[in-house]
Amino acid sequence: MNKSAKMLIRKYNNTKTGRQQCLLIAFLLFVLPVSAQFESQISQYMLNMPSFNPAAVGENGMINVSGQHRIQWVGVPGAPQSTFFSINTPFKMGEKVDHGLGIKFLNDKIGAFNSQAAHFQYAFKRKIGKGKLSAGVDVGFVNVGFVHDSIKNANINADYYDFLGDAAIPKADDTGISFDLTAGLFYSAPKYYLGVSYVHLNTPKITLNEERTKFDVRGVLYFTGGYDFVFKDPKWKIRSSSLVKSDFITWQAELTGRLVYDERFWGGLSYRFQDAAVVLAGINVMNGMQIGYAYDLPVGKMLGPSSGSHEVFLSYSFLFDMGKKNSYKSIRIL
Repeated sequence: MNKSAKMLIRKYNNTKTGRQQCLLIAFLLFVLPVSAQFESQISQYMLNMPSFNPAAVGENGMINVSGQHRIQWVGVPGAPQSTFFSINTPFKMGEKVDHGLGIKFLNDKIGAFNSQAAHFQYAFKRKIGKGKLSAGVDVGFVNVGFVHDSIKNANINADYYDFLGDAAIPKADDTGISFDLTAGLFYSAPKYYLGVSYVHLNTPKITLNEERTKFDVRGVLYFTGGYDFVFKDPKWKIRSSSLVKSDFITWQAELTGRLVYDERFWGGLSYRFQDAAVVLAGINVMNGMQIGYAYDLPVGKMLGPSSGSHEVFLSYSFLFDMGKKNSYKSIRIL
């Protein structure tokens, strides 16, 4: 965090309103030095693995259309809001080799900044043992935009610091764009899956404010895995999953357990270490369509300023064959 942010946070840290303003200030200023954390937080990661691992596209053998929206830290001014949309599908070339294709879009808002990303996704798949190994890539771009009115209307005490006069802050709306690349591996078997991916592999560089404000979007390494524990009655399962990610400066890990009935209803709990406890629930409302919801309750200092985070996931999966009647089969992951 730069010097300006530290000075303002010390000024406002003594009241509830001040703490909320400090969080907004941190959002606005933390990204102004050399580098920035670019990844959106999602709690239902197990339902939307193509969002961070391109090798998972087309993994269930169906055409998948999905959307996800997250409102983070309700009650905190300028807190993140993220919207994700994707379409992916499998296709065959030859008898032994499968492929996956997809496209994904991200829109993210945080403080005075908004970011968009668009990627084409491809995965090469080959059967190994009882499962399937996939290697995939994302190729696209990331865009960062600055909204000057968010700074001008922030109502910060100008007697303490000339916030609007800071040369590091753009004097008008501005945007910057850069090429972006992600690579990943994914292995799935009937009862378990494992995946590893590295997003922002090329460390995209974005400049704003006539190159006075520069972003180096750090690469982030993801590890994910899950296992299904089946009861004597096969309609009941405990579906465990985990996610670990790191930009080699900080790291975050979460563990999730969901109770699933007949591949139609599920509910469970997740814990993101030193960040939040999460309640999850979902339902397949008709053939191929599922809705998921997650509520995050902060476990750290965010519990006071914020009442929590909300996330909704919606997807539709289907088969399309010109020569056969369309059908639906149960899915474990998208």
